[in-house]
Amino acid sequence: MRDLGAGFGHLLKGQQWVARHGKQYGFGLVPGLITLVLYAAALVALALWGEDAVTWATPFADAWPSPWLGLFRGFLTAVLFALALLLAVLTFTAVTLLVGQPFYESLSEKVDRDVCPDGTAPRSGLPLHRELWISARDSLRILVRAMLWGVLLFGLGFLPFVGQTVVPVIGFLVTGFFLTEELTAVALQRRGVELRERLTLLRSRRLLVWGFGTPLGLAFLVPFVAVFLMPGAVAGATLLTRELLGEENSEDADDPEDSDDEQVTHP
Repeated sequence: MRDLGAGFGHLLKGQQWVARHGKQYGFGLVPGLITLVLYAAALVALALWGEDAVTWATPFADAWPSPWLGLFRGFLTAVLFALALLLAVLTFTAVTLLVGQPFYESLSEKVDRDVCPDGTAPRSGLPLHRELWISARDSLRILVRAMLWGVLLFGLGFLPFVGQTVVPVIGFLVTGFFLTEELTAVALQRRGVELRERLTLLRSRRLLVWGFGTPLGLAFLVPFVAVFLMPGAVAGATLLTRELLGEENSEDADDPEDSDDEQVTHP
């Protein structure tokens, strides 16, 4: 059970790190805000023209009598919007990380340098377009896995009692695991760790991963919170990565006076 507390501790330390490094926090907000605007625009467009799309897709129902035609197309419109909202929730982190690859890569490197005893940070050595391709490819693979889990849990949700008690808990744990995978990928990819190895590494410390990702997943359910927590989540995931790999941290890493934004030299 110690790992649960340690995982949550990394989440808090990540938020504390960006709070001490205001410039990095400001840069880290940009990708989330861009993704939020894009998703909000898509959902607004769907709300305005979703009914027209359903009408176009169901010409066979044109001759149905009232009220069945309205009820049928209204139900399909609601389902379409609900699925779009679910997809937005599932993909927000992955898309934000993809949009913000240069921002979060820089932030993660600065965390590594801040806590590493010799002040260095691993570098992938890959060009940006290659890193973006790997990130997009791996995010798609993770999304497919998450959606398969979602379908399974949706089906189990119809079981009496279990579907209303056990399944939601499992759902949050699954969400926390995949969310942690997406976030730690920033630091692990710089270290040349492939997706299969990342999943094996995370499975070896499930309690640590759940302690980090599950509370974060619950927080992300609150509208707009994900945007403001993302920079700290990336920082915390970098600290989590260092523990998973057994990398040493400097004893003064949490010193509030240690900042990349301002270096003070004392005589």
